[in-house]
Amino acid sequence: MTRRELRAGPPARPAVAVLGGTGWIGRHVCAALARRGHDVLVVARRPAPHVAAHRFAALDLRTTPAGHLARMLRAEGVGTVVNATDAANATDGWSGSEEEMAVLNVDLVRRLVAAMSALPRGSRLVHVGTLHEYGDVPRGTVMHEELPPRPASAYTRTKLAGSRTVLEAARRGEVDGLVLRLANVSGPHPSPASFPGKLVGMLREAVASGRRMTVSVTDSGRDFVDVRDAAAAVVAAVGSPVTGKVFNIGGGRAVSMDELVRLFVAGAGFPLSRLDARRQEVGSLGGSWTRADIRLAGELLHWQPRIGLARSLRDMWETAETERRTTGPA
Repeated sequence: MTRRELRAGPPARPAVAVLGGTGWIGRHVCAALARRGHDVLVVARRPAPHVAAHRFAALDLRTTPAGHLARMLRAEGVGTVVNATDAANATDGWSGSEEEMAVLNVDLVRRLVAAMSALPRGSRLVHVGTLHEYGDVPRGTVMHEELPPRPASAYTRTKLAGSRTVLEAARRGEVDGLVLRLANVSGPHPSPASFPGKLVGMLREAVASGRRMTVSVTDSGRDFVDVRDAAAAVVAAVGSPVTGKVFNIGGGRAVSMDELVRLFVAGAGFPLSRLDARRQEVGSLGGSWTRADIRLAGELLHWQPRIGLARSLRDMWETAETERRTTGPA
């Protein structure tokens, strides 16, 4: 473990450690926590410029033993852990094997729970799951927290196993924790493995080449939440006394992939006449419909989405272009 900044002892206020803090969701969580006055510790394999303002601990979370995790958290004065890791970011998107997915989605969570159970009582764990843990549901379903999960892919099965590990540990009193099941995410700094991230790349190529933008879209409806709203939900969960519960976090409506692509292209100022959106069956997480019931998050976490999809997609493109002009091609 290395630290970007050395201190003479732990901070006076318990820190919040963000595991996977350099990733798409993690970086926004770190920024949102810092704005609320939290001392943030980023935990990841390698540091990144976009989280340089925060303390940093370098750990390979795929292999770090529970005892090492516990010692690091105690030494850094951590009172709350946000688990924003996701095996899809460390493997070949969502197509990795069940064994590969389980390393971060399940094994890490078990080691983390064991580590946190050795910390002082009241230590808090906020685990970021996915709405896709519920699996396939009929079109039109509003997915509430009591819906029985029926995941159908290696990714969603392992994500569900990780979420259940946290919930069971909370119910046994081993940790003070809860699970946020996020809908699909949009907004600035998308993961290249995500559909929004791929849209950024495809539009850049079309703009540079002067050719049409060709996109394959599925006949599906998806709930999207802006990554900054997702980060706000994490901050609300960090400060909440609620434990042992699941909260669905989304935009509260389903949008077709065709509409999503058109909103993105229009927001970027690219002519819709140069868009070729082709209907095609492409790989999915299992299920053609997601729409989150977000009332419980509103009631108990006092959270609701504030950034609409059109603005989210426009900000995503504008941020990407600003960074390209500033730093050049990745």
